[in-house]
Amino acid sequence: MSELALRGVPPHPEIGLRDLVTALLPQGFAKIVQPVASTVITTGDKGLTAGEVRIATRSGPVPAYRAMPEKGDRFPLVLVVQEIFGVHEHIKDVCRRLAKLGYFAISVELYYRQGDVSRLTDNQEIFAKVVNHVPDSQVLSDLDAAVIYAESTGKADMSRLGVTGFCWGGRIVWTYCVHNPGVKAGIAWYGRLVASQKTALQPAYPVELAPYLKVPVLGLYGGQDTSIPLDHVEQMRAALKAAGNTTSEITVYPEAPHAFYADYRPSYRKAAAEDGWKRMQEWLKKHGVT
Repeated sequence: MSELALRGVPPHPEIGLRDLVTALLPQGFAKIVQPVASTVITTGDKGLTAGEVRIATRSGPVPAYRAMPEKGDRFPLVLVVQEIFGVHEHIKDVCRRLAKLGYFAISVELYYRQGDVSRLTDNQEIFAKVVNHVPDSQVLSDLDAAVIYAESTGKADMSRLGVTGFCWGGRIVWTYCVHNPGVKAGIAWYGRLVASQKTALQPAYPVELAPYLKVPVLGLYGGQDTSIPLDHVEQMRAALKAAGNTTSEITVYPEAPHAFYADYRPSYRKAAAEDGWKRMQEWLKKHGVT
């Protein structure tokens, strides 16, 4: 039995044909980001096994999207942590992009118990009604459950485990890498580093967790990100240095705004996005997630 399974979360079978009519994940892009920008990238599923699955957690099944090569098994495993908009089409596409590279990629709908943000059209409403009510402890437990699920399929190798996430999920990458030292490598795309307001549900942010971080994390940030100022990036660099952490790095793209990888939004910056994606692949390979 795996170390994570000992924490009490059993594996769960994949979604069956009869469940396809009751798919629980958002379809298409979240309403708040429409109309979708012309720069959107669409990755097909030819040569892949891709689609919605359900994973078992302590409080019942939760939907997730997973993609992997159609042929072969024991693929390196990458958790893809959603943006603030949930597991909508962009996050599913990221999973397919990773699957095309030979990974088993899985993204859990981490807001499932609190609500469907894909239907909301106001950022403040998304936070007030859903995001502010999502405990970090629930998120970390659900990611553990995703690892167990992936391993139970016989197609994923949890000894080669990586995690990447965007925006809201970028912060979770730093947090999960502290929570699960079995992760080999993390890549955090423009995730918050310093708390604007602490709550009991989100008690610690990356700058406070730095002394406990043993997993090598690559941070990818935008120099024009108004929600994550450069002084927060420097605080994180200083915290890592003070902790003697020489394996984690932060790259800043001076002209990039927040969400520069989000090709379906006006914030997309092709050069920074492509360089970040290349660096992510190199980081995974460097640390054995290949």
